[in-house]
Order: sequence, then structure tokens, then C-alpha cells
Amino acid sequence: MPFLADRLDAIKPSPTIAVTGRARALKAEGRDIISMSVGEPDFDTPEHIKAAAIAAIQGGDTKYTDVDGTVALKKAICEKFKRENNLDYKVENITVGTGGKQVLYNALMATLNVGDEVIIPAPYWVSYPDMVLLAEGTPVFVTCGENASFKLRPEALEQAITAKTKWLILNSPSNPTGAGYTKDELLALAEVLRRHPNVYVMTDDMYEHLGYDGWKFATIAEVAPDLIDRVLTVNGVSKAYAMTGWRIGYAGGPVNLIKAISKLQSQSTSNPSSISQAAALAALTGPMDFLGERNDKFRERRDLCVDLLNKAPGITCLKPEGAFYVYPSCAGVIGKKTKDGKVINNDSDFVLFLLESEGVAAVQGSAFGLEPYFRLSYATSTENVIEACHRIQRFCASLT
Repeated sequence: MPFLADRLDAIKPSPTIAVTGRARALKAEGRDIISMSVGEPDFDTPEHIKAAAIAAIQGGDTKYTDVDGTVALKKAICEKFKRENNLDYKVENITVGTGGKQVLYNALMATLNVGDEVIIPAPYWVSYPDMVLLAEGTPVFVTCGENASFKLRPEALEQAITAKTKWLILNSPSNPTGAGYTKDELLALAEVLRRHPNVYVMTDDMYEHLGYDGWKFATIAEVAPDLIDRVLTVNGVSKAYAMTGWRIGYAGGPVNLIKAISKLQSQSTSNPSSISQAAALAALTGPMDFLGERNDKFRERRDLCVDLLNKAPGITCLKPEGAFYVYPSCAGVIGKKTKDGKVINNDSDFVLFLLESEGVAAVQGSAFGLEPYFRLSYATSTENVIEACHRIQRFCASLT
């Protein structure tokens, strides 16, 4: 319509939300649907966190807070960064937003001018490019294929940097692949960044606590402290603490950037929910024993996924280091036909026909910038993981 802004033409609705919507519609029609498309833990928010929120409501903690977070929560975030990441941030280095997505969006909106470039390793979380485009920046995609374990290599980073580069976005463990950078891999990237002082780094560490098989989380400001003045370390409580709906994300970074983010937020949403902030405070300062228990369950589901998917004809799947996603290749079924004669031309076809035929909702790899793959989230029950993988096996075996 004529009155809508032109900038909306540059972006598209989230593919993960679109797939979820289609799956819900089929379920409403009475279909037996297993959704493996949503990146949301099936575990509940721990009781002590919910109790803190209830106490905040009953105690009248229902007013405006500081625009970018309460001092109490910011202090807890500083302590978290020191305790878990050996990062020395002060309160003035911290911003709190309505989810990690808002923090990322605010940072890009506060820093990008027309034509500024943002390096985005592919596969990538679906929102990164669109947020860059909304801020009138230019996404620069660097393909990080299966032969690179879906991770950015130093030589590829060096080649992608130009005089217009403003940001590099790093996500570890990754959505959609679950790939996690080691300390040595981050150190190698830091060596490149030292040669290019114009490049800032945005690290999306949302899946920090979801790692397996001895893989140890590291973040670039920790392994290369000399770069900390040009790093925004983004995190939140959504994934590890099963608090997706509470909408609290946060970041540590240079004071001038944090002030700019606060200025922008003051004219958009103002403060995150006071109740959610009280819950996040309890999450960051309370017991953490449940994290290990839940990780054990996620690891069990990951192993089941990888094993069962690799038994599906035409499917191959790497074992990820973290998060709760697998990113299998469906290259072996491209060009084949379904039982009703439909040709699978790409991963979008594969995902659509799988949903229609077997009732398994996944997300096509093209949404994440690397084909022909698809993303499955194993943040669902073990029973659903097993059944979904068996359905994928059956679907692939039926192709001719």
C-alpha cells in the first residue's frame, strides 16, 4: 500500500515463524504435527525464577525502571560476566533490552549509516540480515560450509573486510548449526581483527550454556581482551533458563555505544518489563544446578537426532558442539520425486513436502543462507525427536 515505508520492501517475515504458522494451521485441521521448527526449550522456567517474579508483583515492583535496566540487574550481569567470562564490565557498560533481539537491533540502528557493511557468516540466524537492512546497512555474507564445520575461517574474514566494514557478527554456539568456536579459533579471528581497527564485533552468545562433549564456551572479548573496546558481548536468559517469553536480553560494551543504545531505546520501548527484570536477576544470581541436568537431556536428544538422521536415505548430519539444533544436508534427495509425483528441487520443497506428507515441521536451509540443508530443533520431548526422525526416514525412503 502507498503509505507503507519503502524499507519494508527490503525485509521478509521470519521464515521460522512462517513455518510454525503453517504447522499450527495443519494441526488445527486435525493433522498429527510434530514441530521441530521452533528454537524454544520445552522445559519450564525454574521455580525460583517464577517465585521471584511473583514476589516482585506482590511487592509492587510494577513501575517504570531505568530505560535500559535496573541497577540491581546490571550489577548481576557484571558479576555474571566476571564469573563466567572473565570480563570486567561496570554498570555503565551494560544495557538490558526486551530480548537479545532488541539489543542486537538497537546496536545496529545506533551505529550503521547508509552503505556501512556488516559481515555475516552463513549459515546465520535469520534476523541478522534483515536488521542490517532496516538500519540501511549492507549485509556481506561469507559462506562457511560443511567443510569448514560451518565456522568462519581467518582467511575468509580477511577477504571480506573492506573500508566500509563496521561490524562482524559472531554467533557461538550457532543458530542454526550448533557449531561452536573454540578459544583457538577465536584467537585466529582476533589476529585478523587487530589489523582492521575499523571493524567492531557483535557476539551473540545466547546459547553459551548449551555445550556438549567437553566443548568449552569462549567469547572473543575474553580471549582477546585488547579488543574489548570494540566488542559488544550480547547474551540473555531466554535459552539456558527457559525464559523465552520473559523477553530479557543484555549486553556489555563500550560506554559510548551503550549510551547510544539507551538513547534509542528511550524513544522506542523504554524499559523492559520490571517483573521480567526481577526474574532475570533471580536467574543470574540463583542456583544453576538445573543447567547440567537439562544439558544432559539435550545431549541425549542431539545424539538421537544425528544417529537417526544419518540413517535416512539421502540425508547427512554433522554432530554439533552446542545449542539445540542440527543442520542436516538434504542434497541426496534433491531431484527425487514424492509418491504423488512432486519433484524436490531444493530444500524449501523438501521441508514443505515433509510437512505435508509426514507432519514434521522443519525450516529450510535457504532461510539461513546455505542450501541444501534444513534445521531441526531438538528442544522438544525425546519421544517427539525419535518419532520425527523416524518419519523423516520414512519420507526419504519413499522418494524415487
